[in-house]
Amino acid sequence: MYPTIVDFGPVGIHSYGLMLATAFITVVFVIQYELKRRGFVPELASTIVMAAAIGGIVGAKLYSALLDGSISIRELFSTSGLVWYGGLIGGCLAVTIVVIRSPNPYFATIDIIGPTVILGYGIGRIGCLLAGDGDYGPPSDLPWAMAFPNGTVPTDVPVHPTPIYESLISFTFFGILWSQRHRFQDIPGTTFAISLILLGVERFIAEFWRVTPRVLGWMTAAQIFSIVAWIVGIAMIFWMCSRHRAIEDAALTEESTPENSSSPPRKRRQRRR
Repeated sequence: MYPTIVDFGPVGIHSYGLMLATAFITVVFVIQYELKRRGFVPELASTIVMAAAIGGIVGAKLYSALLDGSISIRELFSTSGLVWYGGLIGGCLAVTIVVIRSPNPYFATIDIIGPTVILGYGIGRIGCLLAGDGDYGPPSDLPWAMAFPNGTVPTDVPVHPTPIYESLISFTFFGILWSQRHRFQDIPGTTFAISLILLGVERFIAEFWRVTPRVLGWMTAAQIFSIVAWIVGIAMIFWMCSRHRAIEDAALTEESTPENSSSPPRKRRQRRR
């Protein structure tokens, strides 16, 4: 495909980096729009995305280095070894720190962030396709199979264009969740939990069309992590719903509690009106 779009000698514009930048800019605008609509601080959007980018890259590189059994400065600053679930963990930790330190409510804010992670992931996979970085699948004779003779990891054999599958699934999941986000707004935290589940579903499915080493029977490491994401997401939904009911019950109890007999008669009469 086109790993390098424009080459200026030692410096160039690479397709993967360009699509990553596109993903970050798009996500900033979407988060900023939704923060403003919800009455939160919209300027936080760029800080959130920057934290996610830095935390995600660091998390991905550290996880990759740990898998290889060694950590070096050269490896940390190379362009290879970006493991997606390491990046997800690192990005979540960095964003959590930023949101907790902000004036915005935590759970309502991560509800806005959750669907945009799916959107950004889908845009990023277009970069993987253009770069031909080896994220494609096994050989295939399907009409839409593609070869990547000029890719970063070249192949002359037509293979499953797995990044296209991932982008289509991600955009579909984002569209459905974003259009239904108002339904979950009353229980903060649930939209993020659903996003986590959908990210796991997407990657679990995509692994069947990727050339990835199996670590547990027929499952890859990414599929095992996807199952963990489902469990965390489902547990978070139950916790959020239970928390919401507890808050509502506490509010009802407070409203139904008889007034203190020592309260001035005037205040009691004003409440009854």
